[in-house]
Amino acid sequence: MKEDTKIVSAGRDPKAHGGAVNPPVYHASTILFPTVADLENRHVPGPRRMQYGRRGTPTTWALEDALAEIEGGAGCALYPSGLAAVTGALLAFLKAGDHLLMVDTVYYPTRVFCDGVLKRFGVETTYYDPHLGADVVKLMKPNTRVVYCEAPGSLTFEMQDIPATAQAAKSKGAITMIDNTWASPLFFKPLAHGIDISIHAGTKYIVGHSDAMLGACIANQATIATLRTAWNEIGYAVGPDDVYLAQRGLRTLGVRLRQHQVSGIAMANWFKARPEVARVLHPALPDDPGHKIWKRDFTGASGLFSIILKPCKEQAVAAMLDGLEYFGMGFSWGGYESLCVPSHPEKSRTATRWQAEGPILRFHIGLEDIEDLKADLDAGFARLRKVG
Repeated sequence: MKEDTKIVSAGRDPKAHGGAVNPPVYHASTILFPTVADLENRHVPGPRRMQYGRRGTPTTWALEDALAEIEGGAGCALYPSGLAAVTGALLAFLKAGDHLLMVDTVYYPTRVFCDGVLKRFGVETTYYDPHLGADVVKLMKPNTRVVYCEAPGSLTFEMQDIPATAQAAKSKGAITMIDNTWASPLFFKPLAHGIDISIHAGTKYIVGHSDAMLGACIANQATIATLRTAWNEIGYAVGPDDVYLAQRGLRTLGVRLRQHQVSGIAMANWFKARPEVARVLHPALPDDPGHKIWKRDFTGASGLFSIILKPCKEQAVAAMLDGLEYFGMGFSWGGYESLCVPSHPEKSRTATRWQAEGPILRFHIGLEDIEDLKADLDAGFARLRKVG
């Protein structure tokens, strides 16, 4: 089955729901059992059955099945946010006395969780350079339980050699995880490249319309039972309406992502030609340092990337961004709208040092006409130059 067909059909069974194209929305907490025997045998393995709303309904099962099938996993667990998926996966496999290897370019809230909650719980975190590849094995300890990746890196878009990193981690018995939100389940298949658990902020491209919070972990056969056991023990649950919005968004993932890719690369090349821009950080560009790895392992690129401006005043950046019409300033991405935020990776890196010619701006290129986006940014650059 081809990818686009899988995106449309996975997790759907209209015959099971009276012919309805979309899986129904179950608003459920209490589930009634007809007999004492049914009540007491609710955990017996067999066909899926509702036990309690938090434990799953046909609404949640449909999305879990779809994501697992699209990404090639043995199963999926849903979480109420992307960060909850990250923390839920880590808590499933780490305990006091364990050691975690965390990529230095990781999504900042993940770092906050490692340096806060995990540290208090007795888990040691070592941050590593994303360019290490197989050499990550040199940082592993006898108690290294998890090696965590993100490709490309948050804010600065460094590419990791995921197969080499995963192989090195497994040689020492560690579990591997990756934040795969940038590529979505469409453009990168981590489990096929040696990763155990693929993590998504489904809020972004899976939902796709900036109107629901969601997280998801897709796991292989070796890790799905442990992941789902912790998921149940901690008590994660996602509201059925948010799950429904994610199901609806998922069905157009292919067409949306391809347009984000086309517009994103076009805008990245436009930025490269701007005199105000020192560098563009986008792994799909042929001159990007991570392009060879991206081209080898990924099948596409999303609409998220960064640019580095030539040296200028903070007031000049503010003048540029404050007057933009089509680019909103907000801490998310993956929706149909374009966004831009100034970033400060130098404040969070510990294993590497971030140095750049000037300020860094992260862009998400939405589904607007790019000529309108160019005109908006052209006016913004004029304001930047005026302030200097």
